[in-house]
Parts: sequence; structure tokens; C-alpha cells
Amino acid sequence: MMTNDTRIPDGTLPSTVASSSETFTSRLSHFRRAAPAERRRLLALALGLGAGDLDGLADGALDCLNADKMIENAIGVLGVPLGVALNFVIDGTDVLVPMCIEEPSVIAAASHAAKLVRDGGGFQASSTLPIMISQVEVRGVADTAAAEAIIERHTTELCAAVDAALPNLAARGGGACGVRVRTLERAEAGDVVRGRIVVHLHLDCRDAMGANLCNTAAEAVAPRIAALVGGDVGLRILSNLNDQRMTTVRAVIPFASLERSDADGARQGADVAAGIAEASRFAELDPYRAATHNKGIFNGIDAVALATGQDWRAIEAGGHAFAALVRPDLRYAPLSRWWADSTRASLLGELTLPLAVGTVGGATRIHDGVRLALTIAGSPDARRLAAIAASAGLASNLAALRALATDGIQRGHMALHRRYREEG
Repeated sequence: MMTNDTRIPDGTLPSTVASSSETFTSRLSHFRRAAPAERRRLLALALGLGAGDLDGLADGALDCLNADKMIENAIGVLGVPLGVALNFVIDGTDVLVPMCIEEPSVIAAASHAAKLVRDGGGFQASSTLPIMISQVEVRGVADTAAAEAIIERHTTELCAAVDAALPNLAARGGGACGVRVRTLERAEAGDVVRGRIVVHLHLDCRDAMGANLCNTAAEAVAPRIAALVGGDVGLRILSNLNDQRMTTVRAVIPFASLERSDADGARQGADVAAGIAEASRFAELDPYRAATHNKGIFNGIDAVALATGQDWRAIEAGGHAFAALVRPDLRYAPLSRWWADSTRASLLGELTLPLAVGTVGGATRIHDGVRLALTIAGSPDARRLAAIAASAGLASNLAALRALATDGIQRGHMALHRRYREEG
């Protein structure tokens, strides 16, 4: 059982310490059939928490006073269901995945897909350092080529200025780690743009999402950049196309795990795998299909992001922008790919996208429910949380493609919708 020997900084809510897979599992028997109160008890038991430590989730764990601190003109709190996806193994460790979403079938589908991936050893994740991009635009530059050279010569100075503006980040081992200059010029259809550059400041944001850090950095060094190149300061803000902060998740599923036997007859695992691979190929060929393919991925990612207090709008903006740029022909593309490997008798899947998440600051300071959701996920750091969110995205994608390649999306999905109408 997991131990409970650390605490969140404000001391109000418990945190967990990860244990080995021999003593903790994300496969909780009879969880689906239990009532919500019993599910909370089972979760607390599995996580090594006190019997009542998760009870605050019953009413959303956010009162109106704290809501008023989070946003302007607050009038109340609007509840969204919080659930837990089961069966996840990520990099050899079992994980309970908190997901906040209003749509039926998503959590059940992700849990089932995670069980299939579990048969192949679970999800394998990798990520770059948590580097965000802060943009400083400069207009009216007389010689953009010379400006690029000037900025490159002053990289050390500019990085030092960023670190001086963000001393706490530098003290935590983060801070400025590079500068890139891009020239923005265009002359087409009467739209002439000349003399405009944008300087990218690369910031290692550690366990923060980093938006405020990036904006502070841009505003701190913008006057110096403009003085160096002889132009006027334009916009100073982060970019949500954070392609220096990437996460990749891979999955292997044995054909045998995909075998099905239902009212429509038996289906061989190799045939199901081939159907999933063809559905993935459809998304590669058609941007209209790719948009819906990627929406299925964000069903999982956004649900984890919302549960853990992330800026899911920024995550989606970065993901969709990356999907539009990942192909040489600049055609919108799927973020994941699935293919059948007959030599290994397995279905293989991979998802890569920019994914900026944080486990310090923001809602984690105020929202008890967010902190509890992070506790359920094993109190991850930012890179681990990105791996969890991406794994939920790939699981949701797999579940959708498997349904499309076999029964069609409506059979299981609409059954849960009917339950919602009948019991609501």
C-alpha cells in the first residue's frame, strides 16, 4: 500500500509517495459497480490515505469564496463530473488517472483501452525538458540580417537578464537556456511586411506551466532587444506552439488482446488491428478526418488537464498548431499514428505533441479538488503529468478507432447516453 508521509506545502491535503507495482495497482476490482462514496473509500485505501481524505470531492472541493479568488465577477461554482480511469501502466508504474469531463463513455473507453495496452507492457513515455518559448516582436528593423547576428552575439547577456528577472526560477534550476531569432517578411497580394523580427527566449520552467514566467521574461528584456537592433518593441508574450516542450507516448498491443467475440461473430485480433491501422491511415490522408481523430485524443488529454487545473485551451492551441505544421506540405495531420506489425503480432501506436502542464502555481494553490486530483495521480512532477495526460489521450484515441473499426462508434457510446437520460 502507498505510504502517506509527505504533505502539500500548505499542509491542508495529503500527498502520496509512489510505490512499486507489487504493492499498488490501477486495476480496482468492482470499482465501476460501486457507488461514488464507496469509490472514494476504495481510492483512499489504494492510495494509503485516510478514510475521509477524498470526501471533499463529493461537492467539488471548491467553495464560492475560493472561486472568487480565482476569477472575476464570480457568482458560483459549476460542477463537472470527476472520475478515475483505471488499468493504466506508464513506464512500468501503475497510475490512477483523474479525468474531469461531461461526456459519457470517455472514461470507460480509456480504461478499457489502457487494459489492452497493459497486456503489451503499458505505455512508454518520453519528454523533452520543460522549455517554453517567450516571444519578443520588434518592428521597423532596418537590417534584419544584421539584427539576427547582433542578437546571437548578445545571447549570454539576454539570458542573464531573463534570469535576473526570474530569480526564483533560476534558483530552482530553471531559467533562460537559449535564444532564437526569426525574420518575418512577406510580400504577396499587396500585403508587404518588412523589417520585422521576433526573438524567441527559451525558458526551462521546471514544474510550472510557465505562461506568466514567459510573459515576465519577454517584458523584462524587450527594451534591450529593441535597443540592440534599432527597432520598436511590438508584442511580448509566450507562444502556445511550445514545440520545445514535447511529449511522446508509445503503446504495443498483442493481436491476441484485440480478439473479439460478440453478437456479430468472432473477430481475429489481426483483423481488428488492421482495421485500426486503416482508420489511422484515413486520418493521415484527410484533414477532415484528422480533426475528429485529434478530437478523440483531446477527449483524454483535456479531461486530465481539467481535473488537474491545467490551461486546457493552451494545450489544445499548441496541439492543433503542431498538427498543422508537422507535415512538410503544411496540411493538418493526426497527432497519433497506429500500424500493425505482423512480424511482432502486435498493433503499435505513437502520439507526439507539445504539452505544457504544471504542478506548481495556478489552481494548485487554491483549488482543493485540483490538489486531490494530483494526489490521485501519484503527486507527479510536470513531466510525469504530461506523460499521464498523453497516455490518456492515446488510450482515448485507441478506444475510438477500435470502435470505428468494429461495431461503430454509437453502440457503446449511445448505451451510456441512454443511461444518462434514463437515470438523469
